[in-house]
Amino acid sequence: MQNQLPINQILQGNSLELLHTIPDSSIDLIFADPPYFMRVEGSLQRPEGSNFSGCDDVWDNAFVDNADYVNFSRKWLEECQRILKPNGSIWVIGSMQCIYSIGGVMQELGFWFINDVIWHKSNPTPNFHGTRLNNSHETLIWATKSKKSKYTFNYKTAKELNCEIIGFENGERKQLGSVWKLPVCSGKERLKDINGDKLHNTQKPESLLYRIIAISSKIGDTVLDPFGGTMTTAAAAKILGRNYIMLEQNSTYIQYGKQRLDSLTFEDSPIAKAEFDKKPLKVSLTEMLTAGFLHVGEQLYLKNTTFRAQLTDEGKLEFEGQIYDIHTLAARLKHAKAERLNGFVYWEANRGDSRILLHDIREEYRTSLEI
Repeated sequence: MQNQLPINQILQGNSLELLHTIPDSSIDLIFADPPYFMRVEGSLQRPEGSNFSGCDDVWDNAFVDNADYVNFSRKWLEECQRILKPNGSIWVIGSMQCIYSIGGVMQELGFWFINDVIWHKSNPTPNFHGTRLNNSHETLIWATKSKKSKYTFNYKTAKELNCEIIGFENGERKQLGSVWKLPVCSGKERLKDINGDKLHNTQKPESLLYRIIAISSKIGDTVLDPFGGTMTTAAAAKILGRNYIMLEQNSTYIQYGKQRLDSLTFEDSPIAKAEFDKKPLKVSLTEMLTAGFLHVGEQLYLKNTTFRAQLTDEGKLEFEGQIYDIHTLAARLKHAKAERLNGFVYWEANRGDSRILLHDIREEYRTSLEI
């Protein structure tokens, strides 16, 4: 008998060992920020001579060589594959030193790639000596257990989060792309220790995890992070109404992470609820006839044409002695390449001194059902 799922808990210990305790096919979403294995030798210095603390932690330099790192990656990814639900998904983030090794292992294991996403850092650390291009991005891999997985993607929610586009303030919405320009974690968001020094060298910005969790999970889903760190994944999950399971071995990270989580509450927003992606109630013309929003025998007019047809008691249109559904007749009269068009946005009815689209009448009917 497998262990019960430790919902909304931080588990302390070795990630590989803790992953073994998670039941098969029990997790909706995984976000993993594994060690980067930066392969940095010696100390990094700024031009004026002061030391720069990059990612020089013991946990990031615990590998003998790339083969050792690949072996480590395979072990934790195999466990993630086991615990992920058939329709769940996983995000993995990494720098250029590690993401290609990780990606190769994921493909060998049979993960199906949905996207690779570039996190374009709007305020990256400069290359102090000008010996190479400024390293201003990290790469994320978004994947599922298999090609057949019916993963969650809140497409319209993603559009709402694509708020940097021109015209967003005026209501324009565009698809969210695979390059995300977000700032690195800094200022008040950066957790500090008792000496005022940054607690964790690679703390991720909450805005990054907020976006990932909002677009690829639903309220009540369980999100797992095998390398919990400062609990940014849990923070975003809690804000968005998702459950979390965090694995972390560093007691100091856990201590400060718990304090962080205690200060957060569910935001109860349309983004959290993915309200933009809720499919409207399916409505037929017959239902609208029965409810009195349309009437048998009334004339419907094809928008911007002289064509008109008569509404039958079966929710069909009579035109020149033939019976059609609103979609097929719209396509025929518009000489469309498709056999059917969305008749609700092509047919109008008289209401007072003006004509109104069936789409708008249908929305009135839907609203009446919610009252």
